[in-house]
Amino acid sequence: MEERTITESMLLDYRKYLEEEEKSRNTIEKYMRDIREFQLWLSGCPISRQRVMAYKEKLKETYAVRSINSILSSVNSFLRYCGWTDCCVRLLRIQNQIFCAQDRELSKEDYRKLVETARKQKKDRLEAALQTICATGIRVSELSFITVEAVLCGNASVSCKGKCRQIFLPRKLQIILKKYIHRKRIRSGPIFVTESGKAWDRSNIWREMKALCQEAGVNPGKVFPHNLRHLFARTYYNMKKDIAKLADILGHSSINTTRIYIISTGSEHQRQIERLGLIL
Repeated sequence: MEERTITESMLLDYRKYLEEEEKSRNTIEKYMRDIREFQLWLSGCPISRQRVMAYKEKLKETYAVRSINSILSSVNSFLRYCGWTDCCVRLLRIQNQIFCAQDRELSKEDYRKLVETARKQKKDRLEAALQTICATGIRVSELSFITVEAVLCGNASVSCKGKCRQIFLPRKLQIILKKYIHRKRIRSGPIFVTESGKAWDRSNIWREMKALCQEAGVNPGKVFPHNLRHLFARTYYNMKKDIAKLADILGHSSINTTRIYIISTGSEHQRQIERLGLIL
């Protein structure tokens, strides 16, 4: 039986395969990072199903269940690409979560404080980005599709993970973005760029959002660009109760993914149970 080891040429070929599959840049980096961590753990030992299972047990010492499954999905994908399907392992089973932690959910009030603080600190780009993500539900990586042309016509064509969808920009958001474009003297193309004209990096957005927390009086543990997308999803669903439409707006292939976005907080779940009136 051949000795199964991960080589640099295999990793390069796999990256090329992911690119040909039109995976997003962030997805590719995540897959490659997970596989390289697995390679490092192997320390040159050949791959077998027993070793992959041992790695799975090792991950349990450090990571939460969802993180473990995410890492294993990356490893399994690489193993299938190599033709080593007999080495793939099962993901951990997760019971559907019915509510999320109160201290992890960004509320409308938290969002308002962040926007007002960014405005007070004259961080025009950050203020505009916060409102754009939260008012449209786009991913932070999709900010590059918000162009001068999109703002002027009121909708943006977003391409992500091999799928295209139209994102409508609310009229009030259009007004805000037009003023921002005028102040920054941006004539065409993406509007969320650095002073040198390069795309605004997600890590910079994350860092600038965190810097607002102390003055805004918002728990930093709640403040991530993706939580703005979650706030959009919960607000839309509470108003329309149409999960299929919401999935289309968010660009989800599966409604099961969308369900994660609309779970309520523990305190809200408790209030709903209390209102059942089943205690006599």
